Amino acid sequence: MKGADRPAIIALLGRPDTPTDALEDYCNWLKRAREQQGQPMEILRVPWAANGRLSRLAWTWREAQNWRGRWILLQYTALSWSKRGFPIGAAITIWIARHRGAKCAIVFHDALPYSAPRFIDRIRRVVQVWVMRKLYRLALHSIMTVPVANVSWLPRPATKAVFIPIAANLSGALVKLNATNSIRENNFPKKIAIFGVTGPPQLQPEVEFIAQIVRQATEQLGPTKLLVLGRHAQEAESPLRAALAGTKVELEIHGVLPADEVERRLSESDVLLFLRGGISSRRGSALAGIACGLPVVAFQGAETGPPITEAGVMLSAEGDRTALANNLALVLSDDALRSDLRKRSLEAREKYFSWDVIARKFLQVLDNA
Repeated sequence: MKGADRPAIIALLGRPDTPTDALEDYCNWLKRAREQQGQPMEILRVPWAANGRLSRLAWTWREAQNWRGRWILLQYTALSWSKRGFPIGAAITIWIARHRGAKCAIVFHDALPYSAPRFIDRIRRVVQVWVMRKLYRLALHSIMTVPVANVSWLPRPATKAVFIPIAANLSGALVKLNATNSIRENNFPKKIAIFGVTGPPQLQPEVEFIAQIVRQATEQLGPTKLLVLGRHAQEAESPLRAALAGTKVELEIHGVLPADEVERRLSESDVLLFLRGGISSRRGSALAGIACGLPVVAFQGAETGPPITEAGVMLSAEGDRTALANNLALVLSDDALRSDLRKRSLEAREKYFSWDVIARKFLQVLDNA
């Protein structure tokens, strides 16, 4: 069928996140890209504000009578289907959709279960693995946002799994300007960007981590700027100022900003510092730097692999803070290296992490079902 003759696929969301919802943003950007290619798409959210699970399930049962023969793309993270991380509702929702005759696919934004040492966390992990395996069995396709080989709970061979990375929730309008902007290459102060900070109770340890890396990296440099924006940035301002007191680091803090403002401020930076675990193709805050043509300094982790390793990333072994700080100092001080990393990030963005590319991959996967 031609695009205009196709029934719109439905991106199905669970409980909303605040103050921003990355999954909803992802769906809106994907919808825009698909519609530019003539492929219709709708976005529906299970009414989480309804009174109780039975009300939500009743809504799903009624709504699903309109889904027969249509593609349902359920957007999965554990917390988007359960505020405590027990996402059994996702499996029930897909069972209903399939029973009603829908063609089901899962987009695993969290492809790995959460891990923590407490007994309840071990139970939560077992439940999450059970749910993800159930979703895989019920769906015609499972879209992984990290390489399939990195997902340990999948059966082998994982014939229904396909890897499609996410893209940053940014337009990319400034990317060409960033590619030709050589003015900053020889100017100081250099600007380090951090996009998003973990909230309490991890806020203080993360602030101390940021300050340690920035202080160590900038000891031998001239005045430097540190831009922190996004979630929990404003909460981090006071402890960051205290932790960086006595250094030559100027702090610039912004909270949650519109996408075009995020893009502008990142594009004016020299490097993105990503500290929230190992970098991977599902981490939108890291991909925002790549989308803006920035070098990215980060740890390598369990989800790290191509194609993000083809971008302008400088990686160190997970937990090696000294190597991370040294990589940051090298990127800030070496104009030729920084220029090469910028080029690699822009090339990776066009080849792997643009919404047009991702929308075409979805079209190929769903057409081949």
